[in-house]
Amino acid sequence: MDLSDRQSSPAVAAPTRVWGAVPIGDRRWRFELWAPGHDRAALLLQGRALAMIADGRGGFTLDAPAEAGDTYAFDLGDGPRPDPAARAQAGDVHAASRLVDTRFDWPASEAQWHGRPWSEAVILELHLGLFTPEGTFAAAAKRLPGLAALGITAVELMPVGQFTGDRGWGYDGVLPFAPHPAYGTPAEMAAFVAAAHAVGIAVILDVVYNHFGPDGAYLHEIAPAFFDADRHTPWGAGIAFERPEVRDFVLSNVAMWVRDYRIDGLRIDAAHQIVDASARHVLDEVALTARSAGGGREVWLILEDERNLAGLTDPQAGGFDAQWNDDYHHALHCLLTGEDEGYYAPFAVDPLGDLIRALAEGQVDQGQPRPAGAEARGEPSAHLPVTAFVNANQTHDQIGNRARGDRLIALAGEEAARTAHALLLLAPFVPMLFMGEEAGETAPFCFFADFPEPLASATRKGRAAEFAKFKGFGGEVPDPIAVETFEMSRPYRGDPARAADWLALTRELLALRARAILPLIASGRTGVPEVLATGSKAVEACWDFAAGSLQIRASLGTPPEAAVPWDNCDFRLGRYGADAFALDCRIRPTHS
Repeated sequence: MDLSDRQSSPAVAAPTRVWGAVPIGDRRWRFELWAPGHDRAALLLQGRALAMIADGRGGFTLDAPAEAGDTYAFDLGDGPRPDPAARAQAGDVHAASRLVDTRFDWPASEAQWHGRPWSEAVILELHLGLFTPEGTFAAAAKRLPGLAALGITAVELMPVGQFTGDRGWGYDGVLPFAPHPAYGTPAEMAAFVAAAHAVGIAVILDVVYNHFGPDGAYLHEIAPAFFDADRHTPWGAGIAFERPEVRDFVLSNVAMWVRDYRIDGLRIDAAHQIVDASARHVLDEVALTARSAGGGREVWLILEDERNLAGLTDPQAGGFDAQWNDDYHHALHCLLTGEDEGYYAPFAVDPLGDLIRALAEGQVDQGQPRPAGAEARGEPSAHLPVTAFVNANQTHDQIGNRARGDRLIALAGEEAARTAHALLLLAPFVPMLFMGEEAGETAPFCFFADFPEPLASATRKGRAAEFAKFKGFGGEVPDPIAVETFEMSRPYRGDPARAADWLALTRELLALRARAILPLIASGRTGVPEVLATGSKAVEACWDFAAGSLQIRASLGTPPEAAVPWDNCDFRLGRYGADAFALDCRIRPTHS
């Protein structure tokens, strides 16, 4: 069943199998494992072997006395294996697992946190290992008050599930229930969330349910039926989501993050690779489980889905709040840089026209034929609310998947980046920045990993081969395994005066957004947006809402052909009509 044809339902059953080890009271813990094809299983608790009870359907369980912090593993006859649903490890991904009681001691102030309306979201995507010199939850928590003062209302953490080594993006994780130990303990992650809530910042977590990483994914041998031999993703074996036990693994993970860690939102990585032929798609159950686990708090659900299926975020269907809108990024990027290779090719034919459609209707690809041999994709999206689209000028993908991790400012220049920054933060869609972007960061963000051999050599060769055919993306590729590549990707080390100037711009834009644009969005859109070209690289847009109108015009490389000055602009960048890069914005309440 395609997710766009999903069935709606007011409720969903809780996971029937709680994977992993959880406390059940009286200093006792319940250990559960699904290992179909195995006749017996033993729990190795603090080095002591205890026979587990088979349920006849591939499941094994055991209740046993234990303490938080104890180590354990499972033995199916070939030696100890870590728990695939471990809440923490005693070492790396190959080590024994450690018992964690996720009933954290929350501060009293947490009772006052009920979340934020999605329309208020201004997101900063960040990589915990690079966001601060220490690369920890505790260090990142200290920066949250500054982000709140700037106008950031949400942070999105790149995946934190444990992966191989110390350095990595997180999308090759193999223990999705265990916060990566280089970032801190589970309790320190909970403390980070509490610190965010204390200053009014929501926490979104990027989760990966479509594949596992290449090193340490013991589920392949513990439960081969977890995977579908006929289903593949670009990153490895496809997952058999039709199996109840597999669904329970995913839903238990969702419930843990939202209920135990009080995460405010989940961003589902590569949802188009989550293929499920069940009557009810597993992602429907993800949405229902997340909101149920929130206990009445606002819980945001965001998809990365390259199919551009408008039904996924249609308020009439329920489910998900928004999708990452890569179409907006691609159109703007092509207009500012002139790049025309790879996935940019269809957007390089008429980037201004594509940008106009993105500003008016959200997505560019809506099922219409596209040039340059691209396959048609997508559905009409003009009817969706502006909050159904998370727009970004830069993301970890769009920077890090370049050969050298170039940021937009390095490709298009300072003036272009400032104008694009203003357009992103003042347009009515949900804006997302990538760490450092708020301060005009120029340092690259490269792909990096910490794989052992021979996987390290294969990664180096694969990365170099990937870019060999691109004239625009080519050149020497930094060694993804070298610690130097990780360190060169660290932001916030540039000229303090320049950073302060950018931060002042960001603060001004977000103050205007909070003061005058959010009330428009909350009132509801009326009519059809008017967006038109005023030059070869200039655009003018007007969005009408019940409470008033938002008008923006921007020069993105050339002055408009004819520009009549606007009186009483609420924001002005450069000299619109004279400068190649400039932007004017004005808000008109309905009563004026």
